[in-house]
Amino acid sequence: MGTVSGCRGEERRRAGGGAGALLGRSRRRRPGMGSPGSRGSTSSARGSLQHLLLFLLFAGPFNCFASYSRATELFYSLNEGLPAGVLIGSLARDLRLPTASGQRPAVPQPPLSFTLASRGLGGQYVRLDNRSGELHTSALEIDREALCVESGGATVFGEAESTSSSSSSSSSLSTESCLLLLDVLVLPQEYFRLVKVKIAIRDVNDNAPRFPVPHIHLSVPENAPVNTRLAIEHPALDPDVGTNGVQTYRLRDNYGVFTLDVEENESGERTPYLIVMGALDRETREEYVTVIIAEDGGTPPLVGSATLTIGISDINDNCPQFSDSQLNVTLYGNSSLGTHVATVHAEDLDLGSNAEITYSYSQKVPQLSRDLFHLDETTGAITLSSKIDGDAPRLHRLIILGNGPGCIPAVITVLVTIIKVMMRPPEVVPRFIANEVEGVVYLKELEPINTPIAFFTIKDPDEKYKVNCYLDGDGPFRLSPYKPYNNEYLLETTKPLDYETQQLYEISVVAWNSEGFNVNKIIKIQVLDDNDNSPVFSQQLIELSIEENNVPNAFLTKLHATDADSGERGEVSYFLGPDAPSYFSLDKTTGVLTVATQLDREEKEKYRYTVKAVDSGFPPRESIATVTITVLDKNDNSPRFINKDFSFFVPENFPGFGEIGVISVTDADAGQNGWVALSVLNGSDIFVIDTGKGVLRAKVSLDREQQSSYVLWIEAVDGGDPALSSTAKITILLLDINDNPPLVLFPQSNMSYLLVLPSTLPGSPITEVYAVDKDTGMNAVIAYSIIGRRGPRPESFRIDPKTGNITLEESLMQNDYGLYRLLVKVSDHGYPEPLHSTVMVNLFVNDTVSNESYIESLLRKEPDINIEEKQPQISIEPTHQKMESASCMPTLVALSIISLGSIALVTGMGIYICLRKGKKHHRADENMEVQIPLNGRINLHMLEKKPMEISNI
Repeated sequence: MGTVSGCRGEERRRAGGGAGALLGRSRRRRPGMGSPGSRGSTSSARGSLQHLLLFLLFAGPFNCFASYSRATELFYSLNEGLPAGVLIGSLARDLRLPTASGQRPAVPQPPLSFTLASRGLGGQYVRLDNRSGELHTSALEIDREALCVESGGATVFGEAESTSSSSSSSSSLSTESCLLLLDVLVLPQEYFRLVKVKIAIRDVNDNAPRFPVPHIHLSVPENAPVNTRLAIEHPALDPDVGTNGVQTYRLRDNYGVFTLDVEENESGERTPYLIVMGALDRETREEYVTVIIAEDGGTPPLVGSATLTIGISDINDNCPQFSDSQLNVTLYGNSSLGTHVATVHAEDLDLGSNAEITYSYSQKVPQLSRDLFHLDETTGAITLSSKIDGDAPRLHRLIILGNGPGCIPAVITVLVTIIKVMMRPPEVVPRFIANEVEGVVYLKELEPINTPIAFFTIKDPDEKYKVNCYLDGDGPFRLSPYKPYNNEYLLETTKPLDYETQQLYEISVVAWNSEGFNVNKIIKIQVLDDNDNSPVFSQQLIELSIEENNVPNAFLTKLHATDADSGERGEVSYFLGPDAPSYFSLDKTTGVLTVATQLDREEKEKYRYTVKAVDSGFPPRESIATVTITVLDKNDNSPRFINKDFSFFVPENFPGFGEIGVISVTDADAGQNGWVALSVLNGSDIFVIDTGKGVLRAKVSLDREQQSSYVLWIEAVDGGDPALSSTAKITILLLDINDNPPLVLFPQSNMSYLLVLPSTLPGSPITEVYAVDKDTGMNAVIAYSIIGRRGPRPESFRIDPKTGNITLEESLMQNDYGLYRLLVKVSDHGYPEPLHSTVMVNLFVNDTVSNESYIESLLRKEPDINIEEKQPQISIEPTHQKMESASCMPTLVALSIISLGSIALVTGMGIYICLRKGKKHHRADENMEVQIPLNGRINLHMLEKKPMEISNI
């Protein structure tokens, strides 16, 4: 409810009517109904304002005591997000100005004028009617969250904020209020007021809760007790206030061990807490992933969500464990130093430092065993650390401890049995065939299969054991006996070597006797490179993109090709193919591809050419790749209309949302930049345009009688950033349709009558029927005819079909006294079917009106008039002449046959008869009407209007 306060702020009175939160449908102003004097009123208001300011300059301290100069406050409230045209309140009514009460003042007063004192921020969101004082929402939608970003108190924005005084009414506003302030001047001086309008913007639930981060991570120790509470550091935010803000939280899946609680602090902020409801075990499950949902209190409620990851942090609740309690190992007495004996391994299910394990000997392990076998405390590897002599024990019991932080050590026993060896090892003597330097054999990668590498002679020093020989290691090599010699073996290749696959091989020739004693000879084979590989591009199809209008010498990409060959054979140079345009360049050494000129997508969108990579081998080898460059569009073309001016001819009464015409527009850009949106700059309350098809439609049926043409401006805006636009002019001309029957202006009533004196001379005008038609052209041409008569001698009167004048045809006699009732039909010349109206003309033939009540009683009786079923003649004059001559011909022929001898006399008589008959035909044509089969009584007040089919033009 609006509140009005006086200048001193002592007297306040309630404003009436629409001073509350008025929410309703926006009212559309009919085109062409504006006030023609609004411009003059504005000029008058400006002049009055200047005089008023001069008056206030001199009367300053005393103006608050004047009855016509009172400062006033009005309070309104409305919801945010309302469309344009919603009535906020009527200042004239709420201020109870004299002109707003509907009472006409005794002395004419100048019209009231309402003006915003300044066009501040608040003035953008409202529209003030200068004459009526009605305040409506403007086209700029009010978003409370965008305007009132402050919280915890009333947010004020608008005009004259520094001068807005607090009052008892404003103190009653909620702390979450958002106020829009306006200063309105009421003129002329007789009613001058400075009105301070405060509009409270009410919040609606138009924002859903939103978490500041999409993923929330929370860590919970696995030994957390039940009912442990952990705050979630990123609560949801909701720009709405009050119950429209965040109210509750919930989990989509709580896994049976979690729940949520919400705590509210003194400032009203709600923080969610995660509560542990069951036992946790990281070794069973180390992470829970669910969704946290925030819900506001709106109707209907809106929700927001984020992913909540609950990590279970580890504690040291597990100790190391060995999978076995004992390992048995056998070791030869002639084993070399560093020989691997065994590896022990324990496991701890914890993580990080809680799972660190160290290995150590038990104090029960003798020092001799400790010196002979080294234990790595980190890996648990046991190696031979000293030479085994003949007096060393043959069995060693190694007790090893697995130590974890805060745990009892795990125990494993390793039993090492040493086998004594009494023989000499076999001998392996190599003789190299291939090039060998310091134990390394060099082979070219293109050497053929079965290339010999070396001979190996195997000897047994004791000459009493059988010695076998075999090759140990990976690679395309074979060691086979070389017959017919004994103990001779040949090492050769089994397939070509490939430098790019492997450059170095390490193989062993192993000699093994029947007693299980073995010895090996390690051979290293180095593969030499050859130019057998072409350069290889990382991509055979290199797809690039660049925005058009690029800077000259713009970087496109850096080509990269590899060559598996080594040295100069692997050095790659880059070249453009012969199909590459001249304005592309490629650096030979670096492979950087650039374009020297600006590219235009509208000129060419795709480029495709080849590039070459050539190595430095002899002979050189090369490979080819294809480069495709897509020129990306930039919004450098405005939408273009096919025509700058469009004209459409539309019949009136065209159905609402029917297709008026198509607006063709193109944009040379592509994608979003080429997407064009059309909008109507003016007349958008009547016309709408389909963006997708460019179809112009009218929301309502158009009436030519209200407005015969419309001029619209259509704007085309593309989807670029920034967007480009263009405009076109649209002219819509409405074609008239015969949709208005003639309107009879005189006589005004079927109950009126006219006294006709018996002495009236024939041919004298008696009265007239006057009608108008709102249509145009032939649709507005009116014809008058008498279609029904009643009276002593009703044919005594006739009506002019063009003018509607009613005249007396014949002299009135003594028996002709009385009431005459003429049913006159007023018809237009509309196409395809004329429309008509009827009116009753009452004539009272008498010397005087002696008894008016008697005549009125006759008029009240419904007349029993037979409709003359004759079609009124509405054709043009040549048609009348043709009908007259056609009707005279049979008479002339008949008279000629009857009396051939009296041609002159008969011809004269025939002409006379034809003229009389033509006159009668002429009268008959005037009295003809459409075929209306009425034999009884008719309703004289009913107007007939027949529907018409209207096709789109």
